Amino acid sequence: MKDITVGLGEVLWDMLPEGKKLGGATSNFAYHASQFGMESYVVSSVGKDALGSEILSILKSRNLDRYVSETDYPTGTVQVTLDSAGVPCYEIREGVAWDNIPYTPELQDLASRTKAVCFGSLAQRSGVSRETVRKFLDDMPDGNGCLKIFDINLRQNFYDMETLRDSLCRCNVLKINDEELETVSALFGYPGTDVVDRCRTLLSEYGLEMLILTCGVNGSYVFTRDEVSFEETPKVDVVDTVGAGDSFTAAFVSSILKGRSVREAHRRAVEVSAYVCTCNGAMPELPAGLTE
Repeated sequence: MKDITVGLGEVLWDMLPEGKKLGGATSNFAYHASQFGMESYVVSSVGKDALGSEILSILKSRNLDRYVSETDYPTGTVQVTLDSAGVPCYEIREGVAWDNIPYTPELQDLASRTKAVCFGSLAQRSGVSRETVRKFLDDMPDGNGCLKIFDINLRQNFYDMETLRDSLCRCNVLKINDEELETVSALFGYPGTDVVDRCRTLLSEYGLEMLILTCGVNGSYVFTRDEVSFEETPKVDVVDTVGAGDSFTAAFVSSILKGRSVREAHRRAVEVSAYVCTCNGAMPELPAGLTE
């Protein structure tokens, strides 16, 4: 049987300069994990509107399993603008469908069979979805190689210390970028400026199995209790970076579930995210050589 992986949280439309594209960390992660042969699910909500129907149609066309409820709230949209380096800036609409993901018996059953889930802080900005995220994590099996990945994804002002601490206590893998590490360190009062020390503090304080730190063009790290893996960022012709981080997470998690070492999984994640940066949009089809 294939391992079940779940992207839990926001599914939405990225309104890019050239038009709208399906986005949100949830669907990005699930789609890329499915390309590695995982039985991958999207868990979210859309509105009973044309934009929601179109999302459901696209997910179906990509052969993604989904527990996507239809609510009376509008389907989420994000206005995305890119700077000269292709780095995205987001304007995220509030009071939308993915703020209101219900926890159902079907979701509880899925949680009990899930091997890896990826969730973030953004979908926890509202009480309904936050409670669903917490219940899903609590209903997953403990141990046995299960991965609960908190891809922190700080966006605008949609986070608070309580939610971050709760998520850190419930996850066993943290993925964070260098700018987010600065923000978290300031919030939590971690002294000093040494990046490694701060990562080690988080790893120890919350009993994490792994901490993934991405630093843009300056490379990325994976910290475990016993080792540190560093990979340089490949130099590629960047089209945009939308979804690159989600593809990194999916490639890393899928590789770990396939039994690869941390260093092997890290190397593959870097290769995949670099390729996604050369493509338009968050969900390009990956070359076969990257998903073996």
